[in-house]
Amino acid sequence: MPGLAKATAVLALSGLVCLGLLPGPAAAQEDDGLGGHGDNFDPGEGTPSGGSDGNGNIFSQVEIVWDETRNGPGGDGGGAVAPVSDWEPPPCWYGPAYHPEEFEKLARRVFFAMVHDPDGQDIASDFMEKYNGGKPYKNFNSDKAGEGYWWDDFYDENRKDDPAIFDCMEPWFWVDTGEPPPVEYENAVTPEVLAELAYDRLRLPRDEAALRPAAANQKVNLPTWVWLDEGTFRPVAVSASIPEIGIQATTTARPVGLHIDPGTDDAELYPEDGVCRINDDGSIGTPYTAGRSEESPPCGLTYLRSTESTGPYELTATVTWEISWTGTGRPNAVRLPDGVFDTTTEVDVAEIQTVVR
Repeated sequence: MPGLAKATAVLALSGLVCLGLLPGPAAAQEDDGLGGHGDNFDPGEGTPSGGSDGNGNIFSQVEIVWDETRNGPGGDGGGAVAPVSDWEPPPCWYGPAYHPEEFEKLARRVFFAMVHDPDGQDIASDFMEKYNGGKPYKNFNSDKAGEGYWWDDFYDENRKDDPAIFDCMEPWFWVDTGEPPPVEYENAVTPEVLAELAYDRLRLPRDEAALRPAAANQKVNLPTWVWLDEGTFRPVAVSASIPEIGIQATTTARPVGLHIDPGTDDAELYPEDGVCRINDDGSIGTPYTAGRSEESPPCGLTYLRSTESTGPYELTATVTWEISWTGTGRPNAVRLPDGVFDTTTEVDVAEIQTVVR
């Protein structure tokens, strides 16, 4: 839900936030995972009352529409993808929010709050000239009703404690429907930005790799077979769209390999680099069958030292996911940073006891 970020920013200059006439950003109301900075503002008596949902919140029908029917499981059955680089999805963005009549109601509320503070009157005058007086907008663009939207800032409610959500604090701006947003507004929604936001919603399956021997029954110098069953790791996808402006994107994650970290240098890996490829059927490795205990597994490891003096090793199985997107104007897949998801298992390794006669 769009909020009053710009109101908070402008009014902060005149001290109104400190006076309690507007709540600060931390008071934003939660709504379907999206937040707006300070949209609990109550103007009090004598203030225009239109554009309210009954709780004093100005709102709009424009929002991102999510399709997660092909996403992975949530809760204990899955988890968020972690990018392999320092890149991260945008914590805030600009998007279409208000029709002209909605924006006028919002702007007049902001003006009312500013003009009643002696230190805010000059700012109030500049504010009205900007949006009503033709410098550059006239009459809140009411003559362009149905031709576009006023854009506002949004942020990821799951990252509301991240200071980076305040990177999107530029003044409200207008975009004609069918036109791209001005390039100077970083993270203004485009198909690519929608794809990046969808990346943050991907959920990858959580499934521990099967071990033979089992984690609690490992033996020194005895090969351990590692595998994941057929179909455990299938592609997952999240789609995002804003029908009102005709853009959409789908972000897809495909598993490409499993990396084994034995938790110690005293181990041999199979393959040597510890990377097991995904099989055509979606499985990883080969299940152990009786009589193969002395063979080197296609995916696995051999521990060379017991855990008697060190305590359990932490065997980490990390699945790498190749992530890409397609969308409006981009029919061919465009790569995003790969992601990883791992599980850790404690492994006890014992010496094999031999009786000598």
